[in-house]
Amino acid sequence: MKVLALDTATTDLVTGIVDTDTGDSIDRVISGTRAHNEQLIPTIEELLADASLTYPDLSAIVVGTGPGPFTGLRVGMATASALGVALHLPVHGVCTLDAIAHGRMGEWLVAIDARRKEVYWATYDEGERRSGPNVSKPESLDLSTAGLSSPESTRLVFPESIAPRLPEGIADLPREWATPRAAGLVACADLSAEPAPLVPLYLRRPDAVEPQAKPRSAALVGGIEDTPES
Repeated sequence: MKVLALDTATTDLVTGIVDTDTGDSIDRVISGTRAHNEQLIPTIEELLADASLTYPDLSAIVVGTGPGPFTGLRVGMATASALGVALHLPVHGVCTLDAIAHGRMGEWLVAIDARRKEVYWATYDEGERRSGPNVSKPESLDLSTAGLSSPESTRLVFPESIAPRLPEGIADLPREWATPRAAGLVACADLSAEPAPLVPLYLRRPDAVEPQAKPRSAALVGGIEDTPES
């Protein structure tokens, strides 16, 4: 089975194809980009060409659902949904942090940049999530309340740009940086199950909020008032 994987939850544009029969995978990562909308489809098509595949060769799609910014997540998830409809393929959503943590033994805190000087984070033990995902400032992180059995031996997957703001006791822990990879995204999806509806993990309100429509007279809407969503 050939599975297309993609993630736009971070500033890295992640795409890949995993052959679940052989375990082989091919990844294409564009680092530090905010042009996901312009680059995603061309990158997918280049990836397919590199793998000597076409869209009909795919059997499923897996997409990272965040946590991440509103615009970034919308690009990836909308693209995955549109491809799923056009190609009649199942589309599975997985937590981006889970994909990064996949295959990591021991206890980990995995975080990605949430902008606004904050991070999205979750904790893991042997690849299984123990807490989160959450959003907070790096300075407020407290591993003693994060569901870990040995906070002092926890390792970090953390954006280096935010590392100087880690609180004492966490700053000295071993750390590295990683982005989600196709193999991790696909491994976190239950491809044998019916796909659940895609639900983005925003964790907070978007920076840009669409203006609400002005209330309309009940007489103009057939006697039924519009109720804005909460």
